[in-house]
Amino acid sequence: MSQLRDQGLLKKIALTLKALREERNLTQEEVYNDTQIHIARIETGNVNLSISTLSFICAYYKISLLEFFSSSDFQIRK
Repeated sequence: MSQLRDQGLLKKIALTLKALREERNLTQEEVYNDTQIHIARIETGNVNLSISTLSFICAYYKISLLEFFSSSDFQIRK
């Protein structure tokens, strides 16, 4: 089975992560040095990141996954 991609959702996640990083006055390089995660690639919206990676990034920014998904215009598909 091929990996599913929701390009709109990935873009929302990317924009939210970028906003969180910028609110904290961090560069992409600083995030990488602290986490070893290539946040620049994720912020393009082209990376289908895992929920584990997103959870790790949220912990780095000191927010929960619930707060993350509440912070933007995320919609649940039916």
